[in-house]
Amino acid sequence: MTLTTTLDRTPAADPRGRGRSSVPRVALLLVGVLLVAVVASMLIGAKLVSPLDLWREGSVGQGILETRIPRTVLGLLAGAALALAGACLQGLTRNPLADPGLLGLNSGATFAMVLAVSVFGIGSLNAYLWFGFAGAAIAAVLVHTVASFGSGGATPAKLVLAGAALAAGVSSWTTAVLLTDKATFDVIRLWQVGTIGGRGWDIVVTGLPFLAVGALLTLVGARTLDTLALGDDLARGLGRRTGIDRAVIGLGVVLLTGTATALCGPIGFVGLIVPHMVRVMVGSAYTRVLPLSAGFGAALTLLADVVGRVIWPPSEIQVGVMAAVVGVPVFVFFLRRGRMAGL
Repeated sequence: MTLTTTLDRTPAADPRGRGRSSVPRVALLLVGVLLVAVVASMLIGAKLVSPLDLWREGSVGQGILETRIPRTVLGLLAGAALALAGACLQGLTRNPLADPGLLGLNSGATFAMVLAVSVFGIGSLNAYLWFGFAGAAIAAVLVHTVASFGSGGATPAKLVLAGAALAAGVSSWTTAVLLTDKATFDVIRLWQVGTIGGRGWDIVVTGLPFLAVGALLTLVGARTLDTLALGDDLARGLGRRTGIDRAVIGLGVVLLTGTATALCGPIGFVGLIVPHMVRVMVGSAYTRVLPLSAGFGAALTLLADVVGRVIWPPSEIQVGVMAAVVGVPVFVFFLRRGRMAGL
């Protein structure tokens, strides 16, 4: 008797290739969502601006637009950076719960910047950026070091536990400093909850080079993440230098997280939910997940900022709060339509 085995070579057999045919539709959806988010950010706020004001020289609406344009650009950049960093962390750790907030990177950057103001009296944005980088990098090293203790090395579960412990501890120290230093609290209080309001072009221009380098390092590493997803042994067998690969992508994540946190404060949830939303739509291949995550992260952050402007007029609710409020229903919607894509 001869047994014949037929291999299923359809796209459905490969979860990393799932959704390839839907990429053009998802990209078109992304363009539409981004356009809506940008237009809403420009026109909607405590004062509604008519599109006709774009062409009226010297109008009040045109003056308002001049302040909303850099805010809109910063929201796009910060959202893209955080979503990109979250997707990369989920790939590097092979942990679907990894994001800059849960692994302590946001907390590390925040604590470093609070120390910069409280201890060193620093008020320069350029100095803030370097402290943000240092805090995020130190947090990443500490989390990985602690998670490496014991048998099995830095497993996904141990990374999350170490990150949660570090984030809780560092957040406590941050709170202690702010409660005992009123001057620092006055400087940091709005920034601490995550905000893109009140930022000018100088903020955008200062952070743009660092965000560009971080995005380049992570996007170029998309194929590397696909290889690492097969396991370190197989990746090394395919010629990858896994240690160097992880270090390069990790540097990109630190640049993205540190810069976004320094410019806007800690904005959580974006780096966690956006990559999962994208995987549900287009599969798990990082060559598709990374660029689409950046786009949808930018749109989500901007829409959250718009909702925060109008939900309690004339006051605003900061984007760090609204990102979770807007993001949770969106995440639940995608989870109901398809299971959380595996890594």
